[in-house]
Amino acid sequence: MSSLNDNTATGSVLGQSVAYADRYDPGLLFPIPRAPNRAALGIGETLPFHGVDVWNAYELSWLDPRGKPEVAIAEFRVPANSPAIIESKSFKLYLNSFNRERLQDAAALRAHLVCDLSAASGADVGVVLTVPERFANASIGEPDGESIDAQALDFDDYGPPDADLLRRSDEATDVCESLVSNLLKSNCPVTGQPDWASVQIRYEGARIDRAGLLRYLVSFREHAEFHEHCVERIFMDLMRRCAPTALSVYARYTRRGGLDINPWRSTLPGNPANLRGARQ
Repeated sequence: MSSLNDNTATGSVLGQSVAYADRYDPGLLFPIPRAPNRAALGIGETLPFHGVDVWNAYELSWLDPRGKPEVAIAEFRVPANSPAIIESKSFKLYLNSFNRERLQDAAALRAHLVCDLSAASGADVGVVLTVPERFANASIGEPDGESIDAQALDFDDYGPPDADLLRRSDEATDVCESLVSNLLKSNCPVTGQPDWASVQIRYEGARIDRAGLLRYLVSFREHAEFHEHCVERIFMDLMRRCAPTALSVYARYTRRGGLDINPWRSTLPGNPANLRGARQ
């Protein structure tokens, strides 16, 4: 497993052609420290938010003791206060290293996942496995809230993200509302591949100007940053520009290579629901 002291995205397997491991190998996991990106946003050791990164893995398989393949869907919850994120391609390679590994049962697999991912991220990672007998219970739904995407606006700013677009409405009355946009897009900072997401913004306080909010979200369109850091940038910009009394930002990114990443940051403690969206 890579050291946190010298890990950068450019030193990972991201964007490189690599061979898939044919046996279980936790050393494939590549942690990337959160601190440098947070420092650029003015975030220190004491975090201004609670949060979690919810990952879903749809391509997970291993062998039973007799060599028969087994499959499951996995949910991982990485605390936002963990020292590191796990680079997504290394995560995929790690999960695929179980493909020819014989394990006693799903509980044995989960034990490996909890141990390895917690060690890589530096915090206790929650792992839930859904076996085929429970696949039918899975449901699809969209983030709760009022869409801001139908506004008739002209756009010509696609990056970098412009926090000056955010402002309070002229209305004097405070509100408690949930706003949703399906138009968030950013790019992988290493490969340049597009990352697509729906984002939910729940807040209390002075009403946020919706035209400015939508323009701000669209200004991420050519921005290169990891999912987790995009959400933290949105959270920090909203807090600084609009000063809500309570705020939660939850982005549901579409999957790539069988994995989706869904960061949640909030002024309030909690654990968000993990409802798969139609695009996921």
